[in-house]
Amino acid sequence: MPDDPSDASSFRAPPAPTDLRRPGPESCAALAAWDRGHVWHAFTQMQEYEPLLIERGEGCTLVDSDGRRYLDGSASMWCNVHGHGHPRLDAALVAQARRVAHTTNLGLSNPTTIEFAKRLVEVAPPGLEKVFFTGDGSSAVEAALKMAFQYWLQADPPREGRTKFIAIGEAYHGDTLGAVAVGGVDRFTSVFAPLTFEPIRLPSPGGVCPSTGRPAPTLGESLELLERVLVAHEGKIAAMVMEPVMQAAAGIWIHPAGYLRGVRELTTKHGVLLILDEVAVGFGRTGTMFACQQEGVVPDFLCLAKGLTAGYLPMAATLTTAEVWQAFLGTYAQRRTFFHGHTYGGNPLAAAVGLASLDLFRDEAVLESLPPKIARLGEHLDRIAKLGVVGAVRQCGLVGGIDLVADKGSRRAFPWQEQRGMKACLAARQHGAILRPLGDVVVIWPPLSITLDELDRLCHAAEAGIRAATE
Repeated sequence: MPDDPSDASSFRAPPAPTDLRRPGPESCAALAAWDRGHVWHAFTQMQEYEPLLIERGEGCTLVDSDGRRYLDGSASMWCNVHGHGHPRLDAALVAQARRVAHTTNLGLSNPTTIEFAKRLVEVAPPGLEKVFFTGDGSSAVEAALKMAFQYWLQADPPREGRTKFIAIGEAYHGDTLGAVAVGGVDRFTSVFAPLTFEPIRLPSPGGVCPSTGRPAPTLGESLELLERVLVAHEGKIAAMVMEPVMQAAAGIWIHPAGYLRGVRELTTKHGVLLILDEVAVGFGRTGTMFACQQEGVVPDFLCLAKGLTAGYLPMAATLTTAEVWQAFLGTYAQRRTFFHGHTYGGNPLAAAVGLASLDLFRDEAVLESLPPKIARLGEHLDRIAKLGVVGAVRQCGLVGGIDLVADKGSRRAFPWQEQRGMKACLAARQHGAILRPLGDVVVIWPPLSITLDELDRLCHAAEAGIRAATE
């Protein structure tokens, strides 16, 4: 195998060791028992959990331990970009492992991570020149929040009074405590409220308020409210944090065109830093490499993860400006250092795959291939919207959200305890697709590499699952 990961022509994976090949029925039963007995799954009620053991992936298909095949309709939790087992990504991973699997990024570096940082700066919006690596999306947001706070303490002149953050209703920014604080999905965050700080919360311009049922404010109302908050708290706000263009975990809520641009103009006007969380929507998901490019916006902090390594390895990055960076420079005695970091931040294995992924975006014209896929998804959503149990559908790039409702006319919800969204996604497995809902919103979020034929089959499976769960 060549050391150059971009040359995958001679790449052949070594034979799998015997103990890693498909387990037999007895082994599968044992694995399922061990899974139930020892593995605590994220966002999963373990008392009701039923194992599904995914053994391998091939392109946009996942194969379970019984040999059943499923289209990966959730991109393996919104992170897979180029499909599973892409030979160039596999080759990059193996080639780097032959050099070194991990070295610390605390006071040391390695060539692969350096090159990856440079390439990220080249594809990012202009002005984002500094890259801080962490391990996951929550950590990328956490780093941005702490950087923004510390920046004002060390600015010239210092502005110690800037301690507040603005966040949006029903936002999701991760599960570490700082990210939880600026998050707004009550079922994820309320229990931890005593451990966190309280942000200034603005209503989302993308969806109905879940607690009051009020419709989303208009674009004008949203921006007017933001400016009132900025004026009322002049000199006290460190940063505003938001998901640009689309709020994913809220239920695929789409912001009106112009909102992001308006937020950037107002935060700039009032000297407030802007943190954009593109953990879910970055790397082509909305049709451009980064969602903020939809409106020509450059934030002060850009938080990336998930698709950063095409779904292969955990890695995250917080990109920021030279101005922010400058505030952290000084002698050791001045204590201006950013005392924050993770053991695996800047891991060279992850960086190698990230580099190969950026090469694939270029060489396989990934962004250029998206318009027909986005259009085809829209056609399927238009058809599904006609079902009697569908209250609304929403689409942003290659992602769709389908609201399941008990009454179409009033959009009355099903009782949440009935878990209609989850039942629809479980039923879709019988039709060869793995989906994951957001409450009673069925989400279609495939790898960007999905073909039109696969997209057709995925959407028909989703529709069949919805019918089965609501008849």
